Amino acid sequence: MKIVFWGTRGSLPTPLSGRAVRHKIVSALVKGAGQGLDTAAKAEAFCDRALSFAETNTYGGNSSCVQIDTGGSEYLLCDLGSGAREFAVATLAKHGPARPQTYHVLVSHVHWDHIMGFPFFVPAYIKGNRVRLYSCHAKLEQAIRAQNREPCFPVEFEALGADIEFVALEPGKRYDIAGTRVTGFAQLHGNDSYGYRVESGGKTVVYTTDSEHKPEDQAEMERAAACFANADLVIFDAMYSLAEATSIKEDWGHSSNVLGVELCQMAGAKQLCLFHHEPVNDDEHIDGILAETIRFEEITRVGAPLKICAAYDGLVIEL
Repeated sequence: MKIVFWGTRGSLPTPLSGRAVRHKIVSALVKGAGQGLDTAAKAEAFCDRALSFAETNTYGGNSSCVQIDTGGSEYLLCDLGSGAREFAVATLAKHGPARPQTYHVLVSHVHWDHIMGFPFFVPAYIKGNRVRLYSCHAKLEQAIRAQNREPCFPVEFEALGADIEFVALEPGKRYDIAGTRVTGFAQLHGNDSYGYRVESGGKTVVYTTDSEHKPEDQAEMERAAACFANADLVIFDAMYSLAEATSIKEDWGHSSNVLGVELCQMAGAKQLCLFHHEPVNDDEHIDGILAETIRFEEITRVGAPLKICAAYDGLVIEL
């Protein structure tokens, strides 16, 4: 199973500014002074050896879209944020528009950052393609159709060429989708949100974004941990710090890196991926959050270590 991240930001797309790019260049030039970096190969080696991820790369700017690739002929996505456009461009470059494909999409909820990529999802425009949109959310079809309607967008939903179907899922019930077994579960978030447990080939991925957890509510924590049980990878909403999630941003519908660690430890999960990054957090800030999370896991560890990473646009995780 291969997990490909096409969009990792929360709330809205967050493109890298020119000022941020300049800051990265200046930082690299200062650190590289006197290093004899007179060839591309030397500069590449220096970047790998001496610079942080935040100095050489970016966690990205697109909103939520994650691909789960099990090696089959049909595609499986989680959410249709602005990252869905990048996925579509890559897919069309691979297959071309003349070869019909089937796309399955698990939609967590219908807040705009998680569906805003659909009007720009080119496969939906191509006759012969099949697009299946799944969700436990009762208003999925209403929300998707509303985006492709004037005055919000010039192309009406009815004009799309693909065979598009909306499939309602029931939380707690297991479904066979694109060669995987999918189980949805309810999450605490404004206007409802649902996570998905996806199992295939002896591997399990849990996609859980836009979900708030109450550490003082042990029953709720245990319920969430049961959904993550023994997962090989948990893609987790770590939008806030613990202080933010339990004070000024309490009841805003998002969670923290600390609670992600605690829930994965309770669940016996193997890897935690911090996801749905706060738009105001730049690359250096997210680097810091990742370092803090790794340290927190080390000092609270009981049993096997929990592997931790931070999602970025373009990240690929092999399970």
